[in-house]
Amino acid sequence: MEYTIKNEKLRVTVRTLGGSLRSIQDREGTEYLWQGDAAYWKDQAPNLFPYIARMTEGKYTLDGREYHMDIHGFAKDSELTAAEWGESGLLLRLRDSGETLAQYPYHFTYEIEYRLEGSVLTVVYRVVNRDERTMYFGIGGHPGFNVPLEDGLAFEDYELWFAGCGGESSEGETRRVRFSPACFVTGMEPYALGEGGVLPLRHDLFDDDAIVLTGVPGQVYLGAKNGHKAVRVTYPQMRYLGVWHKPHSDAPYVCIEPWSSLPSRDGVVEDLASQPGLIALEAGKTYENRWEIEMIHEQKGSAAEASFGKE
Repeated sequence: MEYTIKNEKLRVTVRTLGGSLRSIQDREGTEYLWQGDAAYWKDQAPNLFPYIARMTEGKYTLDGREYHMDIHGFAKDSELTAAEWGESGLLLRLRDSGETLAQYPYHFTYEIEYRLEGSVLTVVYRVVNRDERTMYFGIGGHPGFNVPLEDGLAFEDYELWFAGCGGESSEGETRRVRFSPACFVTGMEPYALGEGGVLPLRHDLFDDDAIVLTGVPGQVYLGAKNGHKAVRVTYPQMRYLGVWHKPHSDAPYVCIEPWSSLPSRDGVVEDLASQPGLIALEAGKTYENRWEIEMIHEQKGSAAEASFGKE
C-alpha cells in the first residue's frame, strides 16, 4: 500500500513495505528520488534496521546462540502499519513477530515518521525496547537521488559538498572506512576531499563499491554549479555517511546514506552485544533519530552556489 503526504512545496509518496520512500516531487513535477531500475538498482530508499549492510557469513551470535539475518536487516522487507496519517505527515509502525524473533530475539516497536515543512522532509526513526534486556542495533537510511536533476546536465556536472571539510577550512580528519572485496570492514584511512570539502562525482568513484566516510559534518549537499535544483541531507545523529551507486556502471543516481554504525568486520562473526558502534538501548527505553532531506530550487543563479555558500 502507498500513502501520499503533501504541502505547497512537495508531494511525497511512501510505501508500507519497508516504510520506504516511493517518490519526492516538487511543485513543478521534478522527481528527486531514484525510481528504481533492475539494470542498475531496483530499490529506491530502503530503511535499514536492525543492522547496517552485511554480516559475516550472514549471521551473528547473542547470548551464546547463533542467528541469521539478511543484508540491511529485516525492516526493509516488512509490512509496516500506518498508525497516523494526515495531509503533511505519516507515522508507520512495526512490532516484533514470530518472523522477526527468529532473526532478532527482542520485543520492540519500530517506527518511521515522515513530516513535511516547506521544502524539507523530516524522517524520524523511533525504536522502543519492550524487552527485559538491553537491545543492540544499527539504523540508517539509503535514499537514491536522480543525477542529473535537470535536463541539459550530466552526472559529472554534480558534486557533493561537505561544509567545513577539505583544505584550510577543514575542522577535523575525514576518514574512509575500508572494505574487503566482499564488503566487510577492514579498517579506516584518511580521505582527502577537495578544497572546501568538495567531492566531484564520477561514475568510476564507485568501482570499489560505496564510499563510507566518518569525521564529516552532519550535512551534505548534492548539486551542480550550473544547475538550479539541489538536495541537502542533514543527519546530526549519524556517525557515518555512505555514498554509492552500482559499481562499474553509468547509473544515473547517487545514494546518500546516513548510518549509525558499520557492517561486520572482515572475517568476524560479530557478537551483537560487543560489536563496536551499535546502539545499546536499555529495557523500557526509547531511541529517536531525526534526519532531513531538503529539496532546493533556486530560480536565480546556481542552486549549488546559493546553497553551498559559494561565489
